[in-house]
Amino acid sequence: MLRVVGLRSRSCNIRTIKEAVYPSPSEQMFACIGQSSKLGEPAGSANSTRGIDTMKTGITKDIRYRVASGTLSLAAVLLLAATTQAQNLFVAGYSSDNIYEFTPSGAKSTYASGLGDPVGLAFNSTGNLFEADSYSGNIYEFAPNGGSTTFASGLNYPYGLAFNSAGDLFEADGQGGYIYEFTPSGVQSTFASGLSGPFALAFNSAGDLFEGDAGSGNIYEFTPTGGKSLFASGLFEPSGLAFNSAGNLFEADSYSGNIYEFTPGGAKSTFASGLSEPWGLAFNSTGDLFVADLGSANVYEFTPSGAKSTFASGLHEPAGLAFQGVTLPVPEPSTWALIGVGLSALLVLRRRKA
Repeated sequence: MLRVVGLRSRSCNIRTIKEAVYPSPSEQMFACIGQSSKLGEPAGSANSTRGIDTMKTGITKDIRYRVASGTLSLAAVLLLAATTQAQNLFVAGYSSDNIYEFTPSGAKSTYASGLGDPVGLAFNSTGNLFEADSYSGNIYEFAPNGGSTTFASGLNYPYGLAFNSAGDLFEADGQGGYIYEFTPSGVQSTFASGLSGPFALAFNSAGDLFEGDAGSGNIYEFTPTGGKSLFASGLFEPSGLAFNSAGNLFEADSYSGNIYEFTPGGAKSTFASGLSEPWGLAFNSTGDLFVADLGSANVYEFTPSGAKSTFASGLHEPAGLAFQGVTLPVPEPSTWALIGVGLSALLVLRRRKA
């Protein structure tokens, strides 16, 4: 018999989650570095109709271009090295009422406590963490320093959370059967209704919203304007959704213990099996999939090829997962000084070679 998770009182035991992924600024920076390092060809030529003067002018321009190119590349490399931050993983401990933070090496700390059955987690573009507090019916917002405020209240078992590219927050209201949309200022509207235990939410790169419907065993796809279509059916409590960088959708099938992978066209394959109530899914910046396995109290890490390892253990019903976005903060004065020294040295070397 299908158990509709997430629709319960605090005395029993519900579930649910969230997801999200996006290209990192560091990848874009490296792309810029590659482009800026391409050297131009001399503008002048010995065969030019303008003669030797044109050739000299062209060579001079080329040298200047090469200096500028090298300068830009060095600046980009130094800036990237000084500012890129590693992604930390945040885990909602459903029965512990805590949010845990893990470094890439697995070091654990308590980020927040005293919550009420935390489930869905999602970061906005400014680095604030949002948490779906299922028992209290609230959504809490946490600043990077850990300070919290109530972003929304009066919800009916909020579970999955996801942000669209415009910065609006979408919430799967598990017992109400709704998906609500919130503007950054907190204005609430109904995006979809009539669902059966909506749990997990995830946006694809085109801006379509995918919803794991635990009660019906379906995954629905919604266009940005709210148009609904059936993406997949015949699942057993889809509780977690996440897209990889190739645009394939991964689904945590909590009752069967499987993780399924779907191509953009809907073709389904089994990525992993033998789990114990997998819930939250999230990809890190290198493409590894992390799974909150509620039944085993573990968080597992899977490489793109499917190799499995235990990232964390001994948790109390891990539910939602979210990776802190990679940010490029404004460098400290000492960093700018280092960049300045490097640029000056490069210019001196270039001039000597010229």
